[in-house]
Amino acid sequence: MGISNIIARITEYISEAAMRIFGPTDDQYPNTGVQPFTGEPYKKGTADIW
Repeated sequence: MGISNIIARITEYISEAAMRIFGPTDDQYPNTGVQPFTGEPYKKGTADIW
């Protein structure tokens, strides 16, 4: 009885992990879209002076 209980727990653990990996995402990230660029444009001459 103990071995069958251990095998059942291992099977449940692996199947829950597989359902979490291959299931639909449940992330609650906001929809951001395209963000405008607010930095300085790259200038080749000034970036090489470091």
